[in-house]
Amino acid sequence: MSTAKGPLKGRAARLGRLMPSGPSSAARTPFVLLVFVLLGGGLIALLLLNSALNQGSFKLRELKDRTTELTDEEQALQRDVDDYAAPDALERRARELGMVPGGSPAFLGPDGKVLGEPSVAVAPKPTPTPKPIPTPTSAPKPPPVGARKTAANTAITRPTPTSPGLTGTSPVRTAPVPEVPDPRRSSGR
Repeated sequence: MSTAKGPLKGRAARLGRLMPSGPSSAARTPFVLLVFVLLGGGLIALLLLNSALNQGSFKLRELKDRTTELTDEEQALQRDVDDYAAPDALERRARELGMVPGGSPAFLGPDGKVLGEPSVAVAPKPTPTPKPIPTPTSAPKPPPVGARKTAANTAITRPTPTSPGLTGTSPVRTAPVPEVPDPRRSSGR
């Protein structure tokens, strides 16, 4: 076969007339435009999808934070309920309301018989409240900052029963307190 380029003859010439001989840019233009439109539309669709996902993730984070806050609040409220439901808190509040512990209970059986001996609840006698100790009119002066601590300046006063009430005080001496170095005066640093 020869590869020489020459004019077409015979049947090839007739077929060549049916086909356009030059480059046809008019046939490619719609295809290129279609490809650009598809690529641009896909890119815009991806950008819209990405922004919707980001907006959803922000909303999800906000809802998770709110859930955490509400969970903490629920736990705090549950602690309060547990504190109020504790037996000692219930007893204290019942006593504040004037309630007293009940006596022995009685029960009704299925046949209508009373089982047990019911008793009346009796209020316990109130405990006497202690009288406040009167405070002296002049308070002793504190020792100077650098003074050595001794038994003389560390006396403890305790009430003494001198009359029908605790009105007097007497000093009680204690053992000397060891001297503690003042950290403000340490010269080692």
